[in-house]
Amino acid sequence: MKKIFLFFCLLLVFYFSTAQSKKHNLHFSTLAKQWDEAIPLGNGTLGALIWEKNKLLRFSLDRADVWDNRPMKGLHREEFSYQWIYNQVQKKDYQPVQQNFDRPYDNEPAPTKIPVAAIEFNSTSWGNVKNVELDLASATCKVNWTNGVKLTTIVDANQAVGWFKFSNLPKALGIELMAPNYNGAVKNIADPVGGDDLGRLQYEQGTIIKADHKIVYQQKGWGGLAYEVTVVWKENKTGEVEGVWTIKRTPALKNQIENVHPALALEKGFVNAYQKHLQWWDRFWNQSNLSIPDTLLEKQWYLEQYKFGSTARKKAPPISLQAIWTADNGRIPPWKGDFHHDLNTQLSYWPAYSGNHLTEAMGYLDHFEENKENYKRYTKLFFQKEGIAIPGVTTLDGTEMGGWIQYSLSPTVAAWIAQHYYLQWRYSMDRNFLKEKAYPFIKESATFLEQITVLDSSGVRKLLMSSSPEINDNSLSAWFGQTTNYDLALIKFNFKIAAALAQELNLHQEATHWLKLMNQLPGFALSANSEMLIAPNYPYKESHRHFSNTMAIHPLGLFQWDKSDQDKLVIRNSIHLLDSIGPLNWCGYSYAWLANLKARAKDGNGAAKALTIFSNAFCSINSFHLNGDQTKSGFSSFTYRPFTLEGNFAYAAGLQEMLIQSYQGFVEIMPAIPFAWQEASFTNLRTEGAFIVSAKRSKGVIKKVKIVSEKGGLLKLKNPFNNYTYETNNNVQLISTDKQFININFNPGATITLQAK
Repeated sequence: MKKIFLFFCLLLVFYFSTAQSKKHNLHFSTLAKQWDEAIPLGNGTLGALIWEKNKLLRFSLDRADVWDNRPMKGLHREEFSYQWIYNQVQKKDYQPVQQNFDRPYDNEPAPTKIPVAAIEFNSTSWGNVKNVELDLASATCKVNWTNGVKLTTIVDANQAVGWFKFSNLPKALGIELMAPNYNGAVKNIADPVGGDDLGRLQYEQGTIIKADHKIVYQQKGWGGLAYEVTVVWKENKTGEVEGVWTIKRTPALKNQIENVHPALALEKGFVNAYQKHLQWWDRFWNQSNLSIPDTLLEKQWYLEQYKFGSTARKKAPPISLQAIWTADNGRIPPWKGDFHHDLNTQLSYWPAYSGNHLTEAMGYLDHFEENKENYKRYTKLFFQKEGIAIPGVTTLDGTEMGGWIQYSLSPTVAAWIAQHYYLQWRYSMDRNFLKEKAYPFIKESATFLEQITVLDSSGVRKLLMSSSPEINDNSLSAWFGQTTNYDLALIKFNFKIAAALAQELNLHQEATHWLKLMNQLPGFALSANSEMLIAPNYPYKESHRHFSNTMAIHPLGLFQWDKSDQDKLVIRNSIHLLDSIGPLNWCGYSYAWLANLKARAKDGNGAAKALTIFSNAFCSINSFHLNGDQTKSGFSSFTYRPFTLEGNFAYAAGLQEMLIQSYQGFVEIMPAIPFAWQEASFTNLRTEGAFIVSAKRSKGVIKKVKIVSEKGGLLKLKNPFNNYTYETNNNVQLISTDKQFININFNPGATITLQAK
């Protein structure tokens, strides 16, 4: 019976792989020799990296919520006040501000995400590795050695366990559990980019307990934190071993994936767990897919989707800088592995909306819901205001960590997060979410912005001091006396969506109030050539990694290509300015963001070129975004390799933006693909209004569009046909065509298929 069940699972793997396509898998002839080139596995809570260290097979294990959450030493002093900082800026005496609030982040080892442990298998007698594969469809790593040993390993999609299964072993399997060296000598001073020595955390080294077919590692951290790593295994028959590993955190957090006792999981067996694991990933891959003639870009998109499914879950912490793949190099991770809300977390969730992964995206918003009281504490403590502000750099529970405070304590961080609440509403049209979460958060953020801004003598609303990430780094000159285009775009957008959502809920007085505030804001600062400036009288004059001055173009969409000739001019010239000044100080995520910008400008060739550079120059062999130009080809002056995830996910969003757009109030099919892409298609991409769209282009012409309406309502489709026919399931109320648009009024659940004649 078990053999029949296993055969059924293998059939499932074949079916899923065929549906998703094995051509997107990672294939290597050897195991990686460093952690940031390893095969990544994960389920949002647990992660593993499969590689080779000192000729031994190594699983680097991680858990997203294993954090040293101690307060940042020296941060919460009497001077911890927006007003005090403003006074120092006015006096031009900025060194005390840097000393008090920037340097603790650089000098202190914690708070920080911490590495967990590793499993090492004695593989020295197995010969050379023949092949290594990451099968994306089944989220499975497979390794074969020359002597016949085979490994199949997963991180279970449904439970907080990882599995390994070996066959054809020549002798008993040697397994060791390797603990991080918390008692190592401190060799280096703090380095936010490269990490810091674990010894600086001053933990007492944990204990490793061995028993028959079981190893347990127990480690205590700061302030009551403890974690336990357990590995158990059994021999099914001669030469075949299967095992389970898990990581348990104490105290447990409320919102987490199901914990399971490893021995109980092992008793039920790998085959049972694997079938359910495959079912989860089949559902994930069926949410959306695409096909384009550029095989490099297509494969990279599938790798990004895989990483998103591995890291973004409703019952898990949101995606941090490295998520569940903390550096396994004996050091604290780059930038402490924290939550950066001045770019990183936002970019990480860009692909969720049109990619049709709204459930996974809720892990991001749930994090802010769960920590609301902590954010309100921070808002009152630092700003002395009501409403809600969110630090730009935070711990696991949302507590501020300091750093370059123009950004880590910026007053507009929550406004960027508010956009994600808005997008979740617009792409889902879930009225319960609108009423219970989206509008309450957006209103709280708008309330704070109303209080932190002031009216000048001419009745214009402004910030007393403003910044633009990360222009002029952490110097006094990073503060501007006039509102930057970055801050202005976020404030304007927050008031705009507060008004729209209040109107949707029939809160007409509130809607009028938010519109009044929005109309008090100034216009955007533009050059004589209609380029977006950093701030009034401060041009974008040197290469910079963060395109903060273009926020109003993308992601906020306040400037729209089809809205007016002036909008088109601002978009085109602002992007041209980025290109003309060049990429000297760009990171990988800059290219991914550039692709999104160029897609908004309907520049398919430019968007594809930016994505190609990202894939070729800024990614490790396992597809991890390494920030710097690994080819040293002049795509950036940064050639370092700290791994962070936001560039990967912004890449996926960029390709989706080339294939479908709906931010202007209408849906446009393939608005920004290169002319050379004569054949292209996608299935189940999502638009604003909760419409699910599939489309096919053949011989350079859109041939077919299928639209499913989840919630009903009017859809304006920019007409991609010369002439067309259509079929419906009889739930479409009306279809009409004017000069430019096909207008379709749906009942909930209605479907229409349009085909070129």
